[in-house]
Amino acid sequence: MKVAVIDINGKKTGRNVELSDAIFGIEPNDHAIYLDVKQHLANKRQGTHKAKERADIVGSTRKIKKQKGTGTARAGSIKSPIFRGGGRAFGPRPKSYSFKLNKGLKQLARQSALSMMAKEDKIVVLEKFDFDAPKTKEFIKVLRALELENKKSLFVLEESNNNVYLSSRNLKRTKVVNSSQLSTYNVLNANKLVLSEESLEGIESKFSK
Repeated sequence: MKVAVIDINGKKTGRNVELSDAIFGIEPNDHAIYLDVKQHLANKRQGTHKAKERADIVGSTRKIKKQKGTGTARAGSIKSPIFRGGGRAFGPRPKSYSFKLNKGLKQLARQSALSMMAKEDKIVVLEKFDFDAPKTKEFIKVLRALELENKKSLFVLEESNNNVYLSSRNLKRTKVVNSSQLSTYNVLNANKLVLSEESLEGIESKFSK
């Protein structure tokens, strides 16, 4: 699959790049995508929820009424869940929601996500660019030239670029990552995937194994 390389002004440079069919041309595996996205969201959960159970409530442990003869159910503590102010029965406790996936499945999921973006013509290949200093205005100019100002976009660079990253940090719809940080969730969460020309080599070496 050939894609034209464009510059930061949105104009074609006259050069094309060939996207690997082993990464951008496979039949997407929906279940692999589902599992990888599920793991990504699960790993982001803090799991710090906690409700006070009867052992955590501060209160008297005196038996509040005699065992028999009242005509009502027996009760041994004011901290019981059946009383107002008592502990919660079977409340949530801190836990980890993370789980593991095989490397092969995660790689298949990323390949499937990239192939879906390629089939839907949502991939843009951008020649190398940089800023002299972190300036959000300069990054907005690039988004306007690429017609991405009001769309979710994911920029993938070959290596860390502090000026580009800081220029995009305040833009809610734009995310800048390295090729090594590419995830299934981030790819599918974007309306357009903007790949730098240099990042293609890193993506192919990482996901073609």
